[in-house]
Amino acid sequence: MSYTGNVAADGPPDVRELRGLTVSKLSVGPMDNNAYLLRCTATGEQVLIDAANEAPRLLELVGEGGLAAVVTTHRHMDHWVALEEVVASTGARSLVHDADADGLPIDSEPLAEGDRVRVGDRELEVIHIVGHTPGSVALLYRDEVDGTHLFTGDSLFPGGPGRTTNPVEFAQIMDDLEAKVFDVLPDDTWFYPGHGKDSTLGVERPSVPEWRARGW
Repeated sequence: MSYTGNVAADGPPDVRELRGLTVSKLSVGPMDNNAYLLRCTATGEQVLIDAANEAPRLLELVGEGGLAAVVTTHRHMDHWVALEEVVASTGARSLVHDADADGLPIDSEPLAEGDRVRVGDRELEVIHIVGHTPGSVALLYRDEVDGTHLFTGDSLFPGGPGRTTNPVEFAQIMDDLEAKVFDVLPDDTWFYPGHGKDSTLGVERPSVPEWRARGW
């Protein structure tokens, strides 16, 4: 069955088999958080994006392959409820943007704009998107065959940017989304948000001026 990105609470993961990377998407916790397990097809090394909740289900997803790192997309608690248990069980490194590090329950290695996170012989580029939180990040995977894939946390969803609490934060998130995402990545970029369904930049791009005008 082809990947759709549609997952449900207590349901199985949806798995996307790319040439160089396998993406497993799982819905966890009462807020329907998405957790993404990335596995390098050549080496088997794995990285988890957001140990959001339900550590036993995440550890079952990781399986016997081990876990090299957990990347937390931002400091909001619903994205790291299972972080401490997953790290303790696997010995994985914990990575988060430096501006959000003080919001996590364990010491973590800092990330910054342009950093690379290795997944075996694949890599993710860190894109810092200010607004939802000071240290929110998106993670970009690009490959000649696999195409362009973006894990956006709570910074970008189908239908608009992530939640902000004032006009300054809204301007920040829109500025970063336009300059670092929509202005530089192609329409066929598939993005994977922190909650709910996936989309592509091409589907969302025509609505960007409307998002800016409405202010949320």
